[in-house]
Amino acid sequence: MRIGCPTEIKSHEYRVGLTPNAVREAVTHGHQVMVQAGAGLGSGFTDADYTAAGAEMVDSAEEIFARSEMVVKVKEPQAVERAQLRAGQVLFTYLHLAPDPDQTRDLLDSGVTAIAYETVTDGQGGLPLLAPMSEVAGRLAPQMGAWALQKANGGRGTLMGGVPGVGPAEVVVIGGGVVGTHAARVAAGMGADVTVLDRSLPRLRYLDDVFGGRFKTRYSSGGALAELLETADLVVGAVLIPGAEAPKLVRRADLATMKPGAVLVDVAIDQGGCFETSRPTTHDDPIYTVDGIVHYCVANMPGAVARTATIALGNATLPHVLALADKGWRQACEDDPNLLAGLNTHAGHLTYYAVGRAQGIDVLSPHLALKE
Repeated sequence: MRIGCPTEIKSHEYRVGLTPNAVREAVTHGHQVMVQAGAGLGSGFTDADYTAAGAEMVDSAEEIFARSEMVVKVKEPQAVERAQLRAGQVLFTYLHLAPDPDQTRDLLDSGVTAIAYETVTDGQGGLPLLAPMSEVAGRLAPQMGAWALQKANGGRGTLMGGVPGVGPAEVVVIGGGVVGTHAARVAAGMGADVTVLDRSLPRLRYLDDVFGGRFKTRYSSGGALAELLETADLVVGAVLIPGAEAPKLVRRADLATMKPGAVLVDVAIDQGGCFETSRPTTHDDPIYTVDGIVHYCVANMPGAVARTATIALGNATLPHVLALADKGWRQACEDDPNLLAGLNTHAGHLTYYAVGRAQGIDVLSPHLALKE
């Protein structure tokens, strides 16, 4: 198979879809790999590294899209990239379609077979290709929140860990999944007073057992969240409904109950955000203020630590890249129902139910799409 890896063009996105090690594996399996010149520089990989691994270096993204049977990326294709996709081509990347009708329409119009990292599952009900970036984003969230809390950035001027005689920041993490767990660990490690909210009692028991009281846990309810918002210095939104738009758990009216200069970090912004006042921001302009509350809503947080994030993502995606290339997408998805769960569009049909519900679009069963 001819596999192509273009340079990411989203604002301040420094990750790359294939590492040199992934290229080497694919070439060993008999595939041809094309990488756009300079694609790996933001993650610390030179063109020479890719050439040594067996890649053909290509000057333009246009050539990558024109020649590739499968395009492997990190972030959702931007409009100029979507215009180059075609029927019969496989796109393997993060998509986050539910809150993005423009992208959905373009992918359907192109006829491309799009498989989304964030909806590929595993045998335990997890999301193995989303998990590495959730871990990275979760660990980054308290760092970014601590930065936003600084007075010069519009925050309250509160130090996460406090100092002797002065209490630490009050941190609320909404959601006890992968993002929330890693956010809570890091925030507690910075010395903050952390409370994690979740609706799953087994998950709360797990967090309490494993972390031994390093942070507090509470069952998530409207009343509990309202109570914690009043005293919070930093709130991390870490709620995920796989493939679907995130629920809006903090409304604009709630901001009036918070302390001026408190910070909201919305890690769910890729799926539309879990705060009503959230809107996507970029690394070069990451924060804005609504009703005195600072919002950090960067839609590609792991891009800030591109080398770590690229290697972690590559470790997770490589087996699936090889399966798709070795077998073709149909056979690979037929052999692996967890990979089939990642199928979002094919030949002009939407094949993921949560996106269909969010956008009011008819959905073709992915099992029927295999026969198209």
